Amino acid sequence: MGRKGVCCCCAALRPRYKRLVDNIFPEDPKDGLVKADMEKLTFYAVSAPEKLDRIGAYLAERLTRDVARHRYGYVLIAMEALDQLLMACHSQSIKPFVESFLHMVAKLLESGEPKLQVLGTNSFVKFANIEEDTPSYHRRYDFFVSRFSAMCHSRDPDPEIQNEIRIAGIRGIQGVVRKAVNDELRATIWEPQHMDKIVPSLLFNMQKIEDIDRIGPPSSPTVGVKEENPSVLAENCFRELLGRATYGNMNNAVRPVFAHLDHHKLWDPNEFAVSCFKIIMYSIQAQYSHHVIQEILGHLDVRKRDSARVRAGIIQVLLEAVAIAAKGSIGPTVLEVFNTLLKHLRISVDFELSDRRNSCESSTLSISSKESDERIVQNAIIQTIGFFGSNLPDYQRSEIMMFIMSKVPVLGATSQSLDPSNLGDLGTRRIQIMLLRSLLMVTSGYKATTISNALPAPFLDPLLSPSLMEDSELRQLVLEILHNLIDRHDNRAKLRGIRIIPDVSDLKIKRDKISRQDVSFMKKHGQQLYRHIYLGCKEEDNVQKNFELLFTSLALTTIELANEEVVIDLIRVAIALQDIAIINEDNLPMFNRCGVMALVAAYLNFLSQMIAVPAFCQHVSKVIETRSVEAAYFLPETIFKDKSNLPKSLEKDETDLFFLTNKIAESLGGSGYNVERLSVPYVPQVTDEDRLSRRKSIVDTVSLQVDILSGCGVEDKVDNTEEITFEALKKAIDNNGLEEQEKEKRRLVIEKFQKAPFEEIAAQCETKANLLHDRLAQILELTIRPPPSPSGTMTMTAGHPHYHSVPVYEMKFPDLCVY
Repeated sequence: MGRKGVCCCCAALRPRYKRLVDNIFPEDPKDGLVKADMEKLTFYAVSAPEKLDRIGAYLAERLTRDVARHRYGYVLIAMEALDQLLMACHSQSIKPFVESFLHMVAKLLESGEPKLQVLGTNSFVKFANIEEDTPSYHRRYDFFVSRFSAMCHSRDPDPEIQNEIRIAGIRGIQGVVRKAVNDELRATIWEPQHMDKIVPSLLFNMQKIEDIDRIGPPSSPTVGVKEENPSVLAENCFRELLGRATYGNMNNAVRPVFAHLDHHKLWDPNEFAVSCFKIIMYSIQAQYSHHVIQEILGHLDVRKRDSARVRAGIIQVLLEAVAIAAKGSIGPTVLEVFNTLLKHLRISVDFELSDRRNSCESSTLSISSKESDERIVQNAIIQTIGFFGSNLPDYQRSEIMMFIMSKVPVLGATSQSLDPSNLGDLGTRRIQIMLLRSLLMVTSGYKATTISNALPAPFLDPLLSPSLMEDSELRQLVLEILHNLIDRHDNRAKLRGIRIIPDVSDLKIKRDKISRQDVSFMKKHGQQLYRHIYLGCKEEDNVQKNFELLFTSLALTTIELANEEVVIDLIRVAIALQDIAIINEDNLPMFNRCGVMALVAAYLNFLSQMIAVPAFCQHVSKVIETRSVEAAYFLPETIFKDKSNLPKSLEKDETDLFFLTNKIAESLGGSGYNVERLSVPYVPQVTDEDRLSRRKSIVDTVSLQVDILSGCGVEDKVDNTEEITFEALKKAIDNNGLEEQEKEKRRLVIEKFQKAPFEEIAAQCETKANLLHDRLAQILELTIRPPPSPSGTMTMTAGHPHYHSVPVYEMKFPDLCVY
């Protein structure tokens, strides 16, 4: 009895908080927490909050002892009691208690029992949802970040346990993020050492489930596909993490994604990478989108020496990010995106050409595979440039058009980043084609209020450069770009294909009245457009698509930019093209000549119906009907479908098959058109690039056009040959006759300068000036030579020098030197 009394006396001397804590534990842990005693403990803790730290320390002591002795029932009771105390007590005194609580959670997470790890995680999640009154300046969550990240990578042999532990780890990370972000010292969670653990852990679970779904058959959504799916939880946590990111820590949250994708080689194939960055772009705040794009561009620079498929995967990810960012704020990265992509386009072309040079050293199969991979990269770059540009507002799109055009290597223009000097002609052509394809996508859907905004001089001049006319594909791209910019009413689809249109009104062409700005543009730059079309028809490598695009160019110019003056100019261009095919000074193949004739027929048929002059329509229809019977190869429906039925030659005297200038002038003159300029043959302008380019000299074209009379040269052509007789010689000697001829020449010159357009006069004067300059240079070269020397001059004969001396008495001196 004495010993029992001593024990009761000792128990009574214990502190009250310990007695209250001991009472909540039943003798049999299966009975669970003693609720009545737990209410007493809760009331005591709320009444005396200064005792919370001691209660927490004692509970931690008991829990540590129970964990060591594997008495997991009492561990569950202790954690339940801690959770209830946390939820009930909200005061500044809870801070020391939280430290004990976190210490107990850490003990559970360190244990090897999955149930205890899940129990600790659940308690931590409950704690994370509690809003504390004051911030904690000393509390850190480094251990929990590391432990929860390790749980996300659990490889327990039991799939159910493994899945349970991974879900607990993801929920723990989510709790850490919520607690740290809501805390005053939330910047600590965004430090790189934490993000390098959190982000890969989430991506690992997202990736693993995606791999299983990709390999196995699609299953119906069950309970495990919703809340208990690690992939779903990880994605939700990842979205929440990114949604809480701010301006200063956005990069720290994104960079581990690149490290994870690199480490697991997920750029090829890149389905998972694309899905990750879609989540990123939709989760972050819109004003931070440019940070992600900058990071992708930077990573593309880092991996620029990797395989083509890896680079293509990164570029496709960039395309998806740009597609989302273009709808919102993209910040200052517009030009940076294009500049980086163009730089990598240049690198890809360099790799492709270097692989082609090494074709002798490697097998044909491997080289073709490498080249095709580089083509994938190039196409991805072009698609990204085009998609990004087409989603920009018009004012930014015009700047991007100028920027891309400045990178196209053209004759007489320098490029800062795409210097093709090391690539040769093939590399230059490849870059030109790909940049023009990019420009074509950027200009798609561009609707400018005036044509001068769409085609400013700094953009139009390089676009119509002669160096972009040396290849059939280049010319096609240039014409398609012009179509995108000129066609402001979406009429191009109605004009697709070159054909004789029976009734243009059936096409329901949309057009507006020509504005003053457009009229001014045609007066200033119309000759450039005519010249490009004219010279484009003379190229020998033209195919059917070239003629179709040329027809569309003429038709769109008529719809969008043609007043009466432009209509006359377009007719002059068409007649000049007909003369090219008939006279054939350029020795074009018969297919090209017939193609030009078909182009002229299709266009004049379209033009005559657009201006609706009955006499003009009648003349055009009559010529087309005659051709359909006698020369069907002059019509587009025949020449482009049956190339075998070509004539051996074109007869110049078959006037019924040609469009005649005098009849066109008569028909238009009766309707009020000023047809005086129709008698002046069209002469394309001469530019400095023509004299520098490798193409045929434009001077030959000018001299040819000056000699050709207007029309086809058949009915309108005047026979200038005259029989030489005595009377003719007598008239030639007669002074009066000479004076009359001089007067007639002066009259013709004055009349020409009064009636001819300024562009034609300037072109002819420039041609004469160039010829005079060349002749003067020849004269100076002949006259300016070193004077003869009595010592002789040296000449080389059979490799041996010979000296020829000049006697002094044979030397000729200037008069001022002789006395």
